Amino acid sequence: MEQLIRKTLVNQAEKLFGSPIEEKQIQFQLTRKEFEGDLTLVVFPFVKLLKCSPDQAAEKIGSFLTQEIEDIASFNVIKGFLNLVLSKAYWIGQLEKIGEDDQFGFARPESKGTMMVEYSSPNTNKPLHLGHLRNIFLGYSVAEILKANGHRVVKTQIINDRGIHICKSMLAWERFSPLNENGERENPSNTGMKGDKLVGKYYVEFDKHLKQETEELLKDWEKGQFGDASAESIQKFNELSDAMQGKDEKAGKAIRDKITELAKNESSLMKDAKSMLIKWEARDPETYLLWSTMNGWVYEGFETTYRQMGVDFDHLYYESDTYLIGKDVIEKGLKEGVFFRKEDGSVWIDLSDEGLDEKLLLRSDGTAVYMTQDIGTAIDRFKDYPDLEGITYTVGNEQDYHFKVLFLILKKMGYSWADSCYHLSYGMVDLPSGKMKSREGTVVDADDLMADVIASAKSMTQERGHLDGMSEEEKEKLYAQIGMGGLKYYLLKVDPKKRMLFNPEESIELNGNTGPFIQYAYARIQSLLRKAGNHGKMNPNVELLAEEKELIKHLSLFPQTVSEAGNTHSPALICNYAYELVKLFNQFYQNIPINSESKQEPKELRLYLSYCTGKVIRSAMKLNGIEVPQRM
Repeated sequence: MEQLIRKTLVNQAEKLFGSPIEEKQIQFQLTRKEFEGDLTLVVFPFVKLLKCSPDQAAEKIGSFLTQEIEDIASFNVIKGFLNLVLSKAYWIGQLEKIGEDDQFGFARPESKGTMMVEYSSPNTNKPLHLGHLRNIFLGYSVAEILKANGHRVVKTQIINDRGIHICKSMLAWERFSPLNENGERENPSNTGMKGDKLVGKYYVEFDKHLKQETEELLKDWEKGQFGDASAESIQKFNELSDAMQGKDEKAGKAIRDKITELAKNESSLMKDAKSMLIKWEARDPETYLLWSTMNGWVYEGFETTYRQMGVDFDHLYYESDTYLIGKDVIEKGLKEGVFFRKEDGSVWIDLSDEGLDEKLLLRSDGTAVYMTQDIGTAIDRFKDYPDLEGITYTVGNEQDYHFKVLFLILKKMGYSWADSCYHLSYGMVDLPSGKMKSREGTVVDADDLMADVIASAKSMTQERGHLDGMSEEEKEKLYAQIGMGGLKYYLLKVDPKKRMLFNPEESIELNGNTGPFIQYAYARIQSLLRKAGNHGKMNPNVELLAEEKELIKHLSLFPQTVSEAGNTHSPALICNYAYELVKLFNQFYQNIPINSESKQEPKELRLYLSYCTGKVIRSAMKLNGIEVPQRM
């Protein structure tokens, strides 16, 4: 209807306003609930053209539209706002379109350009955790929403399979893994432990031993015993120690942290990890074999977790490949004067003209940093997909600065597509106990969390009953649908930009703005239709009650919601749309008889309306990667 009104006003502008108008002048709002109307036109942009008061302008436009457009039944004017009342025939027609269109709300597949969405992008030194869950569910949902908007979508991740953090796990496994009676070190086969969890165990183990060694070093340094520490570190330690004198608690802690970091870098464990990284980049056979073996364990573990999550990827990129592309590009940029080399051999870019600072691209020993591989990965992706119109990077907001710098560097290097790169920056997930820390092993493991919510869903569902006639396999599938649906919905319903506190108990509640609340409404609709034996049909002459009209109005907003969610990269819009739809349906279901209605025509309309509601619920939840059960 909005499109028809726009077209009518633009085409008939000379007749109505005496001069042409631009489409952007035409603005709509949903009519406020306290006023009669289905759609509100903002009149103020036309007051000067009509040379009258806002109320008079609204009266003129309203009279004109009711004459020109058959489906506008009447109008009223409230303080310069034109509230349009649409005809019953229009809403009946809308409901019929919803029921007949199998892809209602979705644009024609691949009618728009190719977009890439990156999500997950884990490190191969630890298992996936709660923070990854928000990232993965968010990225997957955005990909599905962009697809629903007509884009061809490539789902991808960059697997961070190299770097000092990977070497920490490798070194710790070599040093601290116990031997069994066969002389074998721990591995997934002889322990039964998932590979990603086993490797993560040794990442934590490295940090534990590093702390111990650092504490011993600091004790020695305080006694003036510096061992083989570099002259530079000794000098820095003395300067920081002198600076500690007379400082308050806060300033003193900041200096102590710097001293601790200095000692960490002088520890034999950290030096050995750095040495291992240099060996890896030089393709030392023994180091490379250890790396590929442990990464293989992790990939198998990740794949199991992704299956449980119900997510997938179209193309995988590996940092161990793309950092090489980045290094080559940086060498080229050096020759072209985009980058510069410092006396110690490290390579940097100066972004002071953009109000930023200098950014490291290659360390003095020639090893790469995250920025190196991100430059290489972006270039590789546009090479693989020449028709790519943009990349969405799903990464937490602690990396805002990193992506601002990345896009600037790509632009300075002459890549025009850098303007098409978008950082989907999302807030962190906190626990009641505080922030998670991977190194200290205080994260909430993704596998454990998913198992917990599914177990809770099982307990809740068994208590309620309603499982008669279901096989054990069907029951287990239902528990997983409810548990995973609750978890995904809970993490997606909050605006991505906002930081959130996670409460797993709340996620599977049957009341309130939760996934199970929406799943239950869908299951109720399916039960209703099964009992009726059909999904009703349309009769254009049937009466339309206020509750029915409100439900049709909300259903008709689904395409607009999908479009807006795509433009804003916000699955929360889909979640909250579905929640409002279910609330409206529940009011309709409680107040209006359906199967018990004695008159055939109203009964069939209400069944058809229920069928359309279930259909849109299923489509909305699918965009969030959530399954809806037939029974619950």
